[in-house]
Formats: sequence, structure tokens, C-alpha cells
Amino acid sequence: MTLKVGLIGCGNISGIYLENNSRYSSFNIIACADIDMEKAKEAATKYGIKHVYTVDEMMASHDIDIILNLTIPHVHAKVTLEALNNNKHVYSEKPIAVKLEDAKRILKEAKEKQLIVASAPDTFLGGSIQLAGNYISQGIIGEPIGASAFMMSNGPESWHPNPQFFYESGGGPMYDMGPYYISALISIFGPINRIAGSVLTPFQQRTITSEARYGEKIKVEIPTHVSGILDFSIGATATITTSFDVCGSRTPFIEIYGEKGTISLPDPNYFNQPLLIKKLGDKEWEEIQPEGNPSDNLRGIGLEDTARAIIEGYTPRASGDLALHVLEVMHGIHESSNSNKHYKMESSCKKPTLL
Repeated sequence: MTLKVGLIGCGNISGIYLENNSRYSSFNIIACADIDMEKAKEAATKYGIKHVYTVDEMMASHDIDIILNLTIPHVHAKVTLEALNNNKHVYSEKPIAVKLEDAKRILKEAKEKQLIVASAPDTFLGGSIQLAGNYISQGIIGEPIGASAFMMSNGPESWHPNPQFFYESGGGPMYDMGPYYISALISIFGPINRIAGSVLTPFQQRTITSEARYGEKIKVEIPTHVSGILDFSIGATATITTSFDVCGSRTPFIEIYGEKGTISLPDPNYFNQPLLIKKLGDKEWEEIQPEGNPSDNLRGIGLEDTARAIIEGYTPRASGDLALHVLEVMHGIHESSNSNKHYKMESSCKKPTLL
């Protein structure tokens, strides 16, 4: 059985979903829509998509089982809620919503309508993080103690054709890149129960240096250097820093510390890159390549798992509960900084099962 998918939002990220459409068997993207109809037509022509719809036509179509919501962050909730109101399942790009109350409303309405909502990122379903999870579950590095995670960059304005939304509500390094790191950590350690955070906005204005809008100025509306301490329900703790204000860094992406060893993970924005492991007593790090091509971009694997979950009746691994928990973690880091005290998590989620 193959479920029919309608894609809304033909921007930068849509290309890889459309390119990977033929890679997976449980879904098929049959239509695309965008507020800019020319973008939708271009995408349909380039990737051989059968239908081009307006957003309203997409929502009203009886042929669409799942809406793939690839709109910009501050309209994710609006589009997802509209899809649910039209009796459609949803797989959304991250974050599931900008505001916590919107994310909670989405999950409430999905439950009432017996519909599935799932959300990116799905990179934690790639070989690197899955292999690390298997090693930890087998006790290869002993009981987990903690982790560190770093996403250090100088911002997207040097390469993204339209980077303004990165510096608006729902953007910033934590809301943009944090989900990759936090989802990876939750997939290994399980849910988080307490948070401490500190946030900074060193620059009030940024200058675009990418070609399309070279020289334009962007007002910065969100913190761009964000650090947190995450306390997990199992007793482990992790530090995380995400930044758009760093010219260069040699920090690891993610390191997992256990009683008997350490696993160093590659960039969690990718799927099958090699990881490093160093066990107690080892002099050197051992590099391990997961199954699959290191350069493979498997985006859509979360949508594939969601489609299978709908067909077979299980909870998708990139579930709405996980997406809400990740969103609250990011919210909690900012809230802790603003309130000068720990943030106690309200939501929880099940640790996603390994593939």
C-alpha cells in the first residue's frame, strides 16, 4: 500500500524530498503547492510531479492522504491545523510549531480526529545515530553518564538565498539546528526532565552576503548564541551550544560519555557518516562506518516511517510527542535564561525504538 502525499512549500528544502520520492515505497508525492504558483510549477516540472494545486485545492483534495508541510517555521502550525481540519495526516518540517501552545493544540486535535502528526528531523533514523544507539543498548560503553553537543557557525546569510527567516521568531541557531541535536540525544537517552539555559544576541543586525540579496541588512529578533544543560530522566546530563556567531570551531558535533567508553558522532544533520568510539584502555579511536553510503541524503525516511505507521498501526518514530518535547526543550533553554532559574519540563515522550 502506498499513501499519496501533497507537498506544501516549494522552497529550499523541498528539492531533496522530491528527489528522494522514488527512493521510498510507502508514500508517493503526487502534488505540490506554494503561495508562489510559479515555484510549484517549476518543482512539478523538474521532479515529474503529477499535480500543481493552490493550497486550498490541496487541502480540499480527496486524493491526498498526508500533507508534507515544508512551509517556513512561523506558518507550520497554521498549515498543519488546516490539514487536520481537512482530515489529513501531516508530516511537518521542524519545528512542529513556533509556539508551545500551538504544538499542544496540534497534538490534541490530531488525537481527537484519530490522525497522525509527525515531524522532522528524521536524521536520527540514519545509520550513524542508529548504530550509536545499538552500541549503547548493548552496553559497549557502559552506563551513559552524559553528552556534549555543539553546532557552531557564522550564520546562514553567506549561502542561503533568503536568510531573513532564520533571524525571526522561530529561527535562530537553536530553533533551526537544535532539533537535529536534541532529537539525536533523546533517541539515545530518552526524555528530558530539567533544563538550565543561557542565551545571547551579540549582533543586532546581519548583512546578507549570498548572491541573491547581497548587501541587504537583516534585523536580528532572536538570540543567536544559545547554551543549555539538559538533565535526562535516566540520570544522564548533556550540554548543548548552538551559535550563528562563531567564525571557526574545533568542537565535536556530539559526544556520548559512558562508564566504559566514549562515542563521537558526526554531524547529526547527516545520515550515514562514520562515528568514532574509544573504549576504556584503548589508546586510539576506532572509526566505524555504518551501513550505507556516507554521502547519502535520506531525507524522507521519517515520512516513510510515518506512512508505514499509518498503514500498519504503530506510532511513528519521529512522532508528534517527540516533536513537542524537542520544541519544549528549546523553549525551556530560552525560558531558563530569561527567568534565571531551572526550567522543569511538562511534556515527555517515549524513546524512539531503533530501526
